[in-house]
This record gives sequence, structure tokens and C-alpha cells, in this order.
Amino acid sequence: MIFAHISDIHLRPEGDLAHDVADTAGGLTGAVERLAALDPPANAVLITGDLVDDPDADSYAQLRCLLDPLSVPVYLVPGNRDDRATLRAAFADAGYLPGDGAFLHYAVEHLAVRLLALDTVKPGAKTGEMCAERLAWLEDCLDEAPGRPTVILMHHPPFKTGVPFMDGQDFAGADAFAEIVGAYRNVERVLCGHLHRPIQRRFAGTLACVAPSTAFHMPLDLRPGAELGLVLEPPAGFLHVWSAGTGMVTHTLPLVAHPGPFPFRRRPAPAAAPGET
Repeated sequence: MIFAHISDIHLRPEGDLAHDVADTAGGLTGAVERLAALDPPANAVLITGDLVDDPDADSYAQLRCLLDPLSVPVYLVPGNRDDRATLRAAFADAGYLPGDGAFLHYAVEHLAVRLLALDTVKPGAKTGEMCAERLAWLEDCLDEAPGRPTVILMHHPPFKTGVPFMDGQDFAGADAFAEIVGAYRNVERVLCGHLHRPIQRRFAGTLACVAPSTAFHMPLDLRPGAELGLVLEPPAGFLHVWSAGTGMVTHTLPLVAHPGPFPFRRRPAPAAAPGET
């Protein structure tokens, strides 16, 4: 089973550049072309939040249009740039978002790997949280199928990264979340976004993966006091490949056109020098 994982689209209208430099619509268009051409195809595409820059109906309609070439299921979770009600309305016919309730949690049960999608949004804030109600939902879901391989989707990473300007945003409820996840050996991955960098860390007995962005990236700057900015590194995502024999293996996937593959060319053996046998 193959999951393609992208994040932080920050979609803006075509020609409207984010921060005056980043073509977010073009980044998503290229990503969709790359994902649609995968051979073998992914079984699903997972998108971990910050879907649009301005969370209005037109932006989500544009998002649906640009995702339309994908022939496999697409599963979204909201990020801090998203609006729950508008997102729910825009994707109401997708069949997986809850029709009511305070949070956009859901479970995908029909795949070989179970998906549990968490809504970590704290309205009006960039930071994430897992309150008592959300933690209870997660624990109940994990209790239902403790033997099934499971992937958790969420926007905000529940851990520090070592990058100072990323680590200034606390995740409320991170310790309680880690305690719940750590009690279940079947959690294959915790998949996140928000930080616009490929980051992986051992977390609560599993592996937490922060996907890079299709729009723009944060610089990898470990210096104390480094200022927040952005860099136009190539768009990328992850491929999470699961089988019963190996569990989950994660690969970084560039999402821009690049040359290759080329066959390896074996150089001919050098000719023997005179007198050598």
C-alpha cells in the first residue's frame, strides 16, 4: 500500500504570489501532475493542512479543481490557515469529513492501513492543541482496533525540531497525546505538516514525519535568534510504503520535473599494459 503525503499548499489564485515570490498554484499543479503519473499509483493522497491562504469558498473551489486530475482518494486535514465550516462545505460530498461537530476528525477504515485524521486547529492561533475531547476521540478510536496498522494525520507537529524559530510555538496537550500514542504498538506513523520542511523524529514509540511543502520552505537555520523567512526549495512530499512484511517505509519524493532515469553505463576495463597477463 502506497500513501502520497503532501502538505502546506497555501493556495492562492493563479498569478497571485505568496509573499510576492511563491507560486503556490503552480506548485500544486506540478505536484498533482507528478502524483498522477506515479507507477505504481498511490492508493491515496494525504494532505496535512494549510490547504489555502485565504479560507473562502472560492479558494476551496480552486483547490478542488486543481486536485481533480488525481484518480485516487484524497484525504485532507485542516491547518491553522483553514476554516472548518468552509472546508466542510466545500468537500461535503467527499464522504469522509464529519457533517457536524466541533472538530474535523475522521477515520478511514477500508484500507489495509487505518487512517485516523485529527483536527489540531486552535482558532485564531498558529499553534496546535489536543484538548481533552480530542484526546478522548483518539484514544477511543485506537481502542477499537489495537491490532490494525494505523497512521495518524494532523497538521501541527507535537514535538520540538531544534530549529529555534519553529520551536517557539507550543503544542498544547503534546505530553498527553504522546502518552496515548505510546500505549499502542500498531501506530506506524504520525504524519504532520505546518513547518514547511522534511523532518522526522522518533516519537512515542513510532516515527513522526513532517512533510515538506508544495508552496515554499522555511530555511534550515539552527542558529539561535535566526529570523523567520522562506526559501524556494523545490516542492516535495513523501511516499509512505506499507506491506505486512516490512511495515511502513518512508521515501522523500521531489515534486518537480527532473531528468532521468538514465541507465548505468559500465566503463570498459582498461587494456592490459604490454607484458602483463
